[in-house]
Amino acid sequence: MIETFLSGGDFSSIWDDIALLGKFQTGIREQIYELEGYKTELQAKKDETEELKSELQNLKEQLVDKKTIVENNKKEKTVLLTATKNEESAFKKLLAEKKALSDAFQKEIFDIESQIKIAIDPSSIPKAARGLLSWPLDNVFVTQYFGDTAFSKSGAYNGKGHNGIDFRATKGTPVKAVLSGVVEEAGNTDLKIGCYSYGKWVFIRHNNGLSSVYGHLELVKARAGDVVKTGDIVAYSGNSGYSTGPHLHLSLFASQGVSVQPLVNSINCKNVRIPIADQKAYLDPFPYF
Repeated sequence: MIETFLSGGDFSSIWDDIALLGKFQTGIREQIYELEGYKTELQAKKDETEELKSELQNLKEQLVDKKTIVENNKKEKTVLLTATKNEESAFKKLLAEKKALSDAFQKEIFDIESQIKIAIDPSSIPKAARGLLSWPLDNVFVTQYFGDTAFSKSGAYNGKGHNGIDFRATKGTPVKAVLSGVVEEAGNTDLKIGCYSYGKWVFIRHNNGLSSVYGHLELVKARAGDVVKTGDIVAYSGNSGYSTGPHLHLSLFASQGVSVQPLVNSINCKNVRIPIADQKAYLDPFPYF
């Protein structure tokens, strides 16, 4: 404006130039706002596309997992038919042998855990509160609760009570982390012939003083060191280990009192690694859901 004035222009032309400059600046601002709108819209579409891409990838992975589970089921069926020759009496005998070995193992574990004495600070674990944990299955149906259940009183677990919660789940049902944390270890007790325990399992140590184990799985997805979020698929339910039928077993612990250890002195599960805990470290999961 000063340059225009000093160049000898009159006030009328000066104000015309100012008005023109104002219109130009307004037009630029409007275009900037419009471009920012386009940018926001494009970012939203990009995020939506990435989300759909991630969902598609997850679906592809689940499809591969389902195929693997079907193939495993076929193999298990073939092995079972070969072992029993499709005779009911042979099948019952096999079940009885498995139950006897499982009972012996349960006693071993109870004796081992009864000798563990770890001071557990009550303040190191959160108080039971609804909604602190997320359900491990999309469709929840509890078949056995924690503690002195009717099944445990009938002679199961050597009468010592059930150390977790059992959920109804057909083979291949996605199993999800109940809370964010780090997968400390995953294993398969079935690799040791005659060791009837958790079967395929996953152990997660959470960030709030709690830990969880998922047992009798068909297919394990999580690996040691994985950082998982609440609701992430860590495995698929099954019938591995000693199980009377497909289901999911979930145990909850005070982290201070549990660790994964090899069973050095076990008879049928020698050197098999599973979570071992002080009896006081077992918690009833139900009040946390």
